[in-house]
Amino acid sequence: MLHAFCEWKRKACDDQFIVFAEQVAHPTLQSLNGPDWTFKPLVPEHSRFLQKEIKEIVGGLGHIVGDGPHREAWRWLRRQLQRPRHSNPDLVRCRPDLKRWFEQCGVDLMFYPWPQSVSFETGIPYVMAIHDLQHRLQPEFPEVSANGEREYREYLFRNGARHATLLIADSDVGKEDIVNFYGSYGVTPQRVKVLPFLAASYLAVEVSESERQRVRTTYHLPDRYLFYPAQFWPHKNHARIIQALALLKTEYHTDVSIVFCGSHSEEIRESTYNKVMSLRSELGIDCEIHYVGYVPNEDMSALYAGAVALVMPTFFGPTNIPILEAWALGCPVLTSDIRGIREQVADAALLADPRSVESIAEGIYRLWTDENLRRTLADAGHCRLSKYTPDDFRNRVIEILEEAKDRVRSKAD
Repeated sequence: MLHAFCEWKRKACDDQFIVFAEQVAHPTLQSLNGPDWTFKPLVPEHSRFLQKEIKEIVGGLGHIVGDGPHREAWRWLRRQLQRPRHSNPDLVRCRPDLKRWFEQCGVDLMFYPWPQSVSFETGIPYVMAIHDLQHRLQPEFPEVSANGEREYREYLFRNGARHATLLIADSDVGKEDIVNFYGSYGVTPQRVKVLPFLAASYLAVEVSESERQRVRTTYHLPDRYLFYPAQFWPHKNHARIIQALALLKTEYHTDVSIVFCGSHSEEIRESTYNKVMSLRSELGIDCEIHYVGYVPNEDMSALYAGAVALVMPTFFGPTNIPILEAWALGCPVLTSDIRGIREQVADAALLADPRSVESIAEGIYRLWTDENLRRTLADAGHCRLSKYTPDDFRNRVIEILEEAKDRVRSKAD
């Protein structure tokens, strides 16, 4: 997104840009240096000091609490301190301090690349992206419903959609969901713009064999492996992958290794991680599962490029970025046969029922043993990816912001 703004600014835009960030010295921001770019802290100085104090107190108490059964009580208390309760999602909490701060900085229009409650709590005109509404679509998953999460999300998305100048969806399916769920709050199809994802900009275009070998050695990986970059949320479906690999071992007499990466430093993720690793041991496939933890950006390209395939039987969409990243690096894809993802991949991925261990196992077996299939899917992915370029992305961003500016001006008039 920042690269798109930067190109626009460099070529044809007279607007001034202010980037609000928690880390104004971040290298990505500093790379945008220019007379028309200004970097500001997300909140004014006095508020930042108070937030820092609260974080330090909360963090210090966490160390004192330590491990044990009382830790769950501490986690509950911490949630209450960190996130306001939203029993009535139509009751908006106003943020006059941030409103004044944005106005002092001369802001006419805000752009939120992901949902933020300060968008509607400050009353400054804004464009905001909404990339999924899973708390409405699949509330059975605790990561979108437990511990007040569903209520918070409804507060965030309902008001974010209702008060936005324009909204951004990742796909036509995502747009359909936004209009279906929040049309009664004044959201019209004309106010929802589609801006598909791109693969991460830090990925290398080409990965040498020496770089693949370096990463393989660094993480002690086998010569052949599947890859799944995903944090350990239940909807990511790690457990069924484990069960599918066990099925391949016992029924197909085929040993298949997989590499998991991603963090689990949160209550639900930690629980999911522990269950997945226990299941690995119960089913006797410890040696086939390689968990490498958090992976820095510079190693991700080689992990994709060296993989036999990306295996991503997720329950969530509508679209997913790792699929694009795999395509960019010639890695064939196995993913979920569900609404949204079907439209994203078309014929450029092998689809499996995410609820069926047998379906996932069959798909993995086909990819693991059929080189022609892998090559066909990799070529189809590359072709599909080439139809939507960074230039296309930038042009859509410009169109969205120009329309938003016109809407703000017409209201002011």
